[in-house]
Amino acid sequence: MRKALRWLLALTVLIGTLGTAGTAGAATTAPPAPTDIKDRLLAIPGISLVEEKPYTGYRYFVLNFTQPVDHRHPDRGTFQQRITVLHKDTSRPTVFYTGGYNVSTTPSRREPTQIVDGNQVSLEYRFFTPSRPAPADWSKLDIWQAASDQHAVYQALKPLYSANWLATGGSKGGMTATYYERFYPRDMDGVVAYVAPNDVVNDEDSAYDRFFERVGTKECRDKLNAVQREALVRRKPLEQRYAAYAADNGYTFTTIGSLDKAYEAVVLDYVWGFWQYSGLADCDSVPSGAATATDDAIWDSVDTISGFSAYTDQGLEQYTPYYYQAGTQLGAPTIHFPHIERKLIRYGYQPPRNFVPRSIPMRFQQGAMRDVDNWVRHDARHMLWVYGQNDPWGSERFRPGTGARDSYVFTAPGMNHGANVAGLVADERAFATARILKWAGVASPAVQADPSAAKPLARFDGRLDVRDVEREPALRP
Repeated sequence: MRKALRWLLALTVLIGTLGTAGTAGAATTAPPAPTDIKDRLLAIPGISLVEEKPYTGYRYFVLNFTQPVDHRHPDRGTFQQRITVLHKDTSRPTVFYTGGYNVSTTPSRREPTQIVDGNQVSLEYRFFTPSRPAPADWSKLDIWQAASDQHAVYQALKPLYSANWLATGGSKGGMTATYYERFYPRDMDGVVAYVAPNDVVNDEDSAYDRFFERVGTKECRDKLNAVQREALVRRKPLEQRYAAYAADNGYTFTTIGSLDKAYEAVVLDYVWGFWQYSGLADCDSVPSGAATATDDAIWDSVDTISGFSAYTDQGLEQYTPYYYQAGTQLGAPTIHFPHIERKLIRYGYQPPRNFVPRSIPMRFQQGAMRDVDNWVRHDARHMLWVYGQNDPWGSERFRPGTGARDSYVFTAPGMNHGANVAGLVADERAFATARILKWAGVASPAVQADPSAAKPLARFDGRLDVRDVEREPALRP
């Protein structure tokens, strides 16, 4: 009888154990992993969908990514940062693009993305709306926090896009790509930075004066200088026109302080803006004989090149984050105007403080750019900078030193702020393309053996491949 009871008890325990195991197995069975790229992206913690836009051969997503306001103290609030993903294939390399300002929500492909035929992740810079914390603590807008934004996005997406990654960007975006590499040098397999200024000593800007003494031809320089001077000679009648223009468009001047300050700022941007966005062939469009040109001709030329809306409150508002950074870390250029009598210039190149609302405190950090420059000279790895011969922003540039490895600086002849690899001379273009392919992990054996064989892997797409400079008012990189 006791044996029968022991047997019955054992059987009961065994059945209970099997039942519990079966229930636990059912409860812990994971659902099948998503296979569609949209579902795979949305399965990543912190990512949410804004919209998907169709483009042949790709999937294109506008997304939000949850970021800490302060990466040093991630428990002190978050904000939504806008990113876009141009998806080709998870097996292809990925290019991480930053423009340094707002991100475009129209599908586009940067030059390295075309070269490597890969995916592209694009990031909106923190504090450019809508990627701005609320309330906005402006002390959290610095190059380390922005680099940490990129690092967080990379960490989130790398498990999905597991092939090689390259960072890229133009102008302020090229600076951003460089700073990202400085603070997180183990993330990227290579960096391609375009027309990136490097203002190591904010108060020493003689390189810009030397640039304007020799850029282009004397004939072109003289025409531009004459129009700029004449706009100040005719200050009174043209400011009257400016006042009417502002009234008609609802423009105000609270931030900069006065219409007079805004007018001079626009005029003093004129020569710089021409060389930033135009070329020697465009000199024909500059009025000849400025002293006898009509007011309309002077106004139209300055407005076309500099933009009379640039220093209004409405023109400045979008770029407040840039001017804040210029006045706290990045630095800003100051140039002289030897062709203009001193009595005609009341303010000179105004500091970034004049372009940021006074309610936002600012203090310049002298060592920020020197730290980055020192790192580039001694520690840069797999980095490439491209500058334009006729671009004033290239006057102060990054220069890797003897401690750098596999890092290069190239200058595209005759090009402006839109300089790119395609604009380099043939041997440099092939070499740069070969390095980009190598860093991306997609260089063929033929290219590895002979860099002159290097070409972009994807065909040029007139809608997708952006080649023109992203035009912004002068004195913004």
